[in-house]
Amino acid sequence: MTFTTRPRREGETDGVDHYFVSDEEFKRILDAGELAEWASVFGHYCGTPRKPLETAIAEGHDMLGEIDIEGARQIRGHYGRDAVTIFILPPSFGDLETRLRGRGTEDASAVETRLRRAKEEAATFGEYDYLIINANLAESLAQLASIVEAERLRVSRLPEGQVPWKS
Repeated sequence: MTFTTRPRREGETDGVDHYFVSDEEFKRILDAGELAEWASVFGHYCGTPRKPLETAIAEGHDMLGEIDIEGARQIRGHYGRDAVTIFILPPSFGDLETRLRGRGTEDASAVETRLRRAKEEAATFGEYDYLIINANLAESLAQLASIVEAERLRVSRLPEGQVPWKS
């Protein structure tokens, strides 16, 4: 779950969808070093709390975060091999435009800004470990599950003593 300074959308709940905070509270959290990553996105701040992420890593749990390229770079810089990045794209730019306009949560200008940003970010997918084209939700979820399973089986991630033949 992330901290964000953007207003709540209809149907969102504080503490469930995000932690909705003021700009001042976000700055306090940032200055206190409580964020693993953060960015200014479309005029608002958002960031991932450090503590739950580091607790999950220490306990060997998987964490899934929805972050932009700036956040992915920060996470990769902080957590190295513990970070696995997956870029998720819609099947086409037209599909993205249809999805954004269909949400009805932003005016035309905001949608155009998001579309420009999406084109910029799409050009960076080569920086990620994996790419999923989200044409079909069930297939995309199966691909995500396959990536998670493959990463869990990566030899460099296996806990000491898990490989019985290793001497």
